[in-house]
Amino acid sequence: MTMSVPERNSGSGGKEEESEDESEILEESPCGRWQKRKEQVSQGNVPGIESASLAMDTEEGVEVVWNEVLFSDRKVFKALEDKIKEMFENLMQVEHPNIVKFHKYWLDMRENQARLVFITEYMSSGSLKQFLKKTKKNHKTMNVKAWKRWCTQILSALSYLHSCDPPIIHGNLTCDTIFIQHNGLIKIGSVWHRLFVNVFPEASVHGKVRHHRDEQRNLHFFSPEYGSGEDDYAIDIYSFGICALEMAVLEIQANGDSVVSKEAITNAGQSLEDPLMREFTQSCVRHEAKLRPTAHDLLFHRVLFEVHSLKLLAAHCLINNQYLLPENCVEEKTKSFDPNAIMAEIEHKDRPGVQLKYSHVSPLELDKFLEDVKNGIYPLMNFASARPHPIPRTLSMSQENMETVKTPTPEPQEIETRKVIQMQCNLESNEEGTKTHLSLFLKMDDKLHRQLSCDILPGDNSKDLANELVHYAFISEEDCDRLAGFLDDALSKHRPGVAGCSGGTATTAMY
Repeated sequence: MTMSVPERNSGSGGKEEESEDESEILEESPCGRWQKRKEQVSQGNVPGIESASLAMDTEEGVEVVWNEVLFSDRKVFKALEDKIKEMFENLMQVEHPNIVKFHKYWLDMRENQARLVFITEYMSSGSLKQFLKKTKKNHKTMNVKAWKRWCTQILSALSYLHSCDPPIIHGNLTCDTIFIQHNGLIKIGSVWHRLFVNVFPEASVHGKVRHHRDEQRNLHFFSPEYGSGEDDYAIDIYSFGICALEMAVLEIQANGDSVVSKEAITNAGQSLEDPLMREFTQSCVRHEAKLRPTAHDLLFHRVLFEVHSLKLLAAHCLINNQYLLPENCVEEKTKSFDPNAIMAEIEHKDRPGVQLKYSHVSPLELDKFLEDVKNGIYPLMNFASARPHPIPRTLSMSQENMETVKTPTPEPQEIETRKVIQMQCNLESNEEGTKTHLSLFLKMDDKLHRQLSCDILPGDNSKDLANELVHYAFISEEDCDRLAGFLDDALSKHRPGVAGCSGGTATTAMY
């Protein structure tokens, strides 16, 4: 969904009173986690959205967007209810660092009308369109490295959507639906625009359904075949090509017309000095849809493709296996290194070699780099798989159930029926050896993951731990004995006096 930035007032005196008024809590979600505020968010490009307000996520302590769709006819709403639920359950499965996050939804039936409420991530730093306008106003040009990094992030998101099973077509990609955060992270919103158009007929929702395509200034983002019924992922590639072109030139001039013409697009493309950038953008906006490349292909275009550094590969490996590592392991490791020790050395026969010492690497820079990799700023695209990403029909666990599990004394859940196909655990004892911290990673047969952790005391045994996981529906009863055996084997290898281990060590096991 597209989260636009509200126009916040600044100043003092009466402005402060107005600000306090806007922060007034108007409504809470049924679970109490989300609190709707009075402050509105400008959002006119998602079909059927009656209002969008800022809200507070009381669990995470961050701002989110509270969106509402009102149905004037309850009978129409009841007829669409199953479709709406299916769409939103699938929407909650979309998980990518460069896609605006969808958090939660619920249905609200009233006497005269029905209401759909859904919570989405709030992009406080503004849209790409706003950023490009500010850059142009300050008489600056676009940095080529930043352009390449942004293109890679957008294509990473599109490649993910198009490789889902079934494929997800965005259908509303413009510089207004792409957002940039202060750290350079790009996210695309309004991802399920086409599903909104298909599920919510114009007659059923309160107010006028607006399509972003109706806005004259954005018509040039839409491909010639858009809306013909035969369009596919190629419409997103066309829109991306226009976005990439606008990012490079900051703005495609309309020359006083209300609509950006084809001639203006051609002239903007020809103005690019880099021939590879020209070829790249022109391949995206070809008139014939079948001649346009895929998002996956574009990631390997010469203008974007580069051999990933060993540093980036290692960072992704670390992030992907973070659940196996103790907390703050990077910080602890860097402290223990001798700054004058040689980390790597390159020898040359005909000239002096090159030595890299640990002192050449700043721990603060390393932490920032790892955080950027984790946030999705440097996607690892040269190994991108063309394999489809299945979108499960239902959630493995509802949002309410997830919140229940987080409480100190969770109630028993429904019985888990999925099978565990992979188990991994990490065991780390404290210095005294009085307790062991267990991090358990389970991969289920529907490809979803489950990560659990707890402290194990000397008197605890594997069978009791496995039975507790069955009781709270974390694993099926059929997997109980297998998991107990796996944990028993891992614990026996880890305990002091076994296999050379002693207190304070960490052990990793995989099944």
